[in-house]
Amino acid sequence: MKLSQAGELSLVEILRKRFGKRSRGVATGIGDDAAVIRGGTNILLTTDMMVEGVHFDLSWTTPFQLGFKLVSVNISDIYAMGGRPQYVLLNFSAHRNSTREFFDLFFDGIEEALKTYGVSLIGGDISSADRIMLSLTAVGTGGKILKRKGARIGDRIYVTGPLGDSACGLAMLKEMRRTIDFTKRGRKGLPVAWDIAAPLLRRHLMPLARNPERIAGTATAMIDISDGLLIDLSRLCKESGVGARIHAPDIPVSHEMKKTAACMGISALELAVNGGEDYELLFTAPAIAEVKAFCIGEITRTGISVVDEKGKKIKVSARGYQHFSPQG
Repeated sequence: MKLSQAGELSLVEILRKRFGKRSRGVATGIGDDAAVIRGGTNILLTTDMMVEGVHFDLSWTTPFQLGFKLVSVNISDIYAMGGRPQYVLLNFSAHRNSTREFFDLFFDGIEEALKTYGVSLIGGDISSADRIMLSLTAVGTGGKILKRKGARIGDRIYVTGPLGDSACGLAMLKEMRRTIDFTKRGRKGLPVAWDIAAPLLRRHLMPLARNPERIAGTATAMIDISDGLLIDLSRLCKESGVGARIHAPDIPVSHEMKKTAACMGISALELAVNGGEDYELLFTAPAIAEVKAFCIGEITRTGISVVDEKGKKIKVSARGYQHFSPQG
């Protein structure tokens, strides 16, 4: 069987079964956004790779944007567990003919992100390779740990912000196939005005991870939206042993995304439910809780459905990004 026939989710499950036996100090292992090690305080550890041609394309991504995003996607995993990020370690591989300018700009982006999140780079490794391959490990701490497991029937489902912006930004970049300078306005070739396009492009190229501080106290389960609302919701539901009903009219979408999607002939709903890399937090909380976030549905006994304003099911399938899948 080829890896493309198995798919990312199945491969993770294979590793989970094989290596899932935890040592005494491990509170949470393979299968969540971060591992948790018990101590005087819980220590959270997570790592992500970014590979040229898979996670990014230098046709439309600058070295600075790449460095910033690499930090953000890992910090988001610490936040998704209710943790506080503190340190990162970085492995950097590039072709031997890569320029010093690329190296410097990339680490300028890393430094800007470290300042944004208040974390420190404490080590890593540098190597040559046939293409750019990056890996960052983030370390954080936490008291109450929020896992994907914990949602209960009757809980409400929330997201922290608009969905589909990053996917819409990526759609524009794929058509333009050039880098964006956010210090300048009025880029030619955009389907909409710069003020409309800029926040969508920024959401894809330089996403900001969402701090869970104001919601962690009431949340029962949480995950960040990296691969798409429906895929990441299905992961949370599987771990919790529940189902979910999403109300399409309640999914928050930005004015900029709706306008751009319409101009490009793309379904705004499709972008919102299957577009990845928004890095908003998706979480559940009791129905009686007062939550400052967007309520988009409720936890049910089984199955995952999306309904319209009349409660009628909408035909949408979970088609967010998975490594080793045919579209990947």
